[in-house]
Amino acid sequence: MIQKMTMKGRVHKLGDDINTDYIISGRYKFSITDPKELAKKVFEDLDPSLASKIKENDFVVAGENFGCGSSREQAPQALKAAGVQAIIAKYYARIFYRNAVNLGLLVLEADTDQIDDGDEIELDMNNSKIKIFNKDKEIDCKKVPDFMQKIIAEGGVIEYIKKKGDI
Repeated sequence: MIQKMTMKGRVHKLGDDINTDYIISGRYKFSITDPKELAKKVFEDLDPSLASKIKENDFVVAGENFGCGSSREQAPQALKAAGVQAIIAKYYARIFYRNAVNLGLLVLEADTDQIDDGDEIELDMNNSKIKIFNKDKEIDCKKVPDFMQKIIAEGGVIEYIKKKGDI
């Protein structure tokens, strides 16, 4: 299970169809290999100042089809290195979702229409709820399966296998 069953943070809200090139531009595919350096470039083509606004334990919230596009692992890797503790979206491109879990980045599915940029939220993993403090609202999120929570808690599938020996 994810060690922090309750997580609080600030929201950075994006729209629908946020592709992996919006998350981290393909022009950095080979030129930047350090995840911390990639983190400084997240969402650069959407908002050049957004990377500097993302702080440790913030949330990225989006609409439909988050992570569409290429299958490059740099996109979830850069978000994790930027300090994003979870992404909440209506749904994900499957390859991005799988890459995020494999790298230990929490991805949740929920109706994000009521969550806005700048909101302060609390994620309750035990009850699959998201509380929006400034609106005194609570919304449901899809439960993350236990085996995926365990992989994410260990920092990704490689770290999980190193520690546990197998999945």
